[in-house]
Amino acid sequence: MTNNSTTPLIEFETPRLRLRQWRESDFAPFFALACDPQVMEFLLPLPTRADSDASADRARALIAKNGWGFWAVEHKASGEFAGFTGLNVPMASLPFSPCVEIGWRFARKWWGQGMATEAARGALQVGFERLGLDEIVAFTAVGNVRSAAVMERLGMHEDVAGAFDHPAVPEGHALRRHRLYRIGRPQR
Repeated sequence: MTNNSTTPLIEFETPRLRLRQWRESDFAPFFALACDPQVMEFLLPLPTRADSDASADRARALIAKNGWGFWAVEHKASGEFAGFTGLNVPMASLPFSPCVEIGWRFARKWWGQGMATEAARGALQVGFERLGLDEIVAFTAVGNVRSAAVMERLGMHEDVAGAFDHPAVPEGHALRRHRLYRIGRPQR
């Protein structure tokens, strides 16, 4: 499958999940996920349906342009939208830019089942094997132990000296300070 340009559209599967381009039918469950205070505990919330739809549209447009990005994650057995996982070039200028980050967000229904780790492992494989990246980073607010645990399960290592104040988070906000994790291309 290809997009409208010459860049091949990358979609892939893991044992339980399908990582694919976004569909209009994903927008409502994505908005529901963004309205869950537990899901958004360490993220700045998307306050309106229009903002949520615009975020999903940006993810879809970047995948269409680059062939990769924050893919929609579909649970294969049920066909349900579970969240998103993927690779992204951050819009904000970060102290370690330029970089490619890995990120994920799942509806609470899917927590505790290893799905974020499973999807992220697939995304790392795409990043290193298909895109030829040398390094992928991840970052999260200091208190987000769940995401940090996923990063560690992926084999990422915390760059303690790389901790930073996220420029997209207002000064004085409790979520401004972030931890930085890194992983390099596996040596064969």
